[in-house]
Amino acid sequence: MTADLKVDKHYDLIIIGTGSGNSIPGPEFDDLSIAIVEKGTFGGTCLNVGCIPTKMFVHAADTALAARESGKLGLSSQVYHIDWPGIVSRVFDERIDLIAEGGEAYRRGPETPNIDVYDRHARFVGERTLRTGQGEEEMTISGDRVIIAAGSRPMVPESIAESGVHFHTNDDIMRLPQQPQSIIIVGGGFIAMEFAHVFDALGTKVHIVSRSGLLRRLDADLGSRINELAAKRYDVRVGRTVADAVQDSRGITVTLDDGGTVTADVMLVATGRTRNGDQLDLDLGGVEMTDDGRVSVDEYGRSTSAEGVWALGDVSSPYMLKHVANAEMRAVRHNLLHPDDLQKMPHENVPSAVFTNPQIATVGFTEREARRAGHNISVKIQKYGDVAYGWALEDTTGIAKLIADKDTGKLLGAHFLGPQASTLVQQMITVMAFDLDVREVATKQYWIHPALPEVTENALLGLEF
Repeated sequence: MTADLKVDKHYDLIIIGTGSGNSIPGPEFDDLSIAIVEKGTFGGTCLNVGCIPTKMFVHAADTALAARESGKLGLSSQVYHIDWPGIVSRVFDERIDLIAEGGEAYRRGPETPNIDVYDRHARFVGERTLRTGQGEEEMTISGDRVIIAAGSRPMVPESIAESGVHFHTNDDIMRLPQQPQSIIIVGGGFIAMEFAHVFDALGTKVHIVSRSGLLRRLDADLGSRINELAAKRYDVRVGRTVADAVQDSRGITVTLDDGGTVTADVMLVATGRTRNGDQLDLDLGGVEMTDDGRVSVDEYGRSTSAEGVWALGDVSSPYMLKHVANAEMRAVRHNLLHPDDLQKMPHENVPSAVFTNPQIATVGFTEREARRAGHNISVKIQKYGDVAYGWALEDTTGIAKLIADKDTGKLLGAHFLGPQASTLVQQMITVMAFDLDVREVATKQYWIHPALPEVTENALLGLEF
């Protein structure tokens, strides 16, 4: 505890952030005094403004797009009306907000009498000591152990932040009172591409401004394909940045670095995320950060510089993904309970998915990464349209790409672009997690015919050894 610093209350454990961090306290922690600090909405980014509500919008968008494209199936259908306020209400009023409110009420209620909730911003003022508070009351609290699970926030380019225009981020774009007729999306990553699909499918004209190719970290074969498809669907300005932005009666007009302009009703900034460690005065707690802005932790999730401090999720992880934050939470939770049997942070075979259209999912090396790592590789690209269920879908763009090591038969990477990609990739995650030999995976199990996983089966059979 920091000397000469008045502390209002001391705890066995302090948790900053109620995303994945809120899942740590369970029955095993009932004998500990715990403080939970959350300055925003309970549940964190994923529940309130990220993964979950966006997928609820995506499902509505998928349904609308399917109606628009139903002619290829011999159908004549269309969506006659988009009830945007109804969609917003279904997502937030009927689901998300109730869960967030219930989560906070539970932590404040009699079910967890050993837990105090603080709702003011937390910042370190000393070793394992924080200045925070409840309502208007500011307090100083300390803990034997502190878990930093403070997440991340949208990153906004300076040219937009200082322009004076009213822009949106994923924090508020889903709560627009009315659906815009047109939207400028600045950025070309996961968030940008998911919202591009949502708004376009529901009838909004979409303009995308991205300084690099869309989803630039994808394997080259998937990346080139999604960029071609996006250019046909949206107004895409690749290789451009926003030099200036103004707002008037026509909406928002951005001037690009090449002098071109784009005008739309609203603007969404989706240019990446910034970890929140820089807002916590970590240095006053002796907590070091890495050069790329992460809380510096060892392989077990412990601060590399401050005893008794742990971190997990976006604020410290190399992977800004909810399923990684959850897995790190489980590791840290175990380590708190079993200090003599520490588990490493689980960072092997980390998958990701983009719920745009077509859907994208990936795990492991890209082809380029596998070659750079020195592997003698076998590569197979399998078209969705070459299997029976692909015929049923009338799919002409979907592909599965597998990359394996010729010498060992080990799967190095799996990449899917097309319907159900986030589901199809799961089998390949299992193959990598359990170190299976792909020369046996295709033939030592049944693949239901004519289900879509035959795309994967045929890709496996097509690998050459």
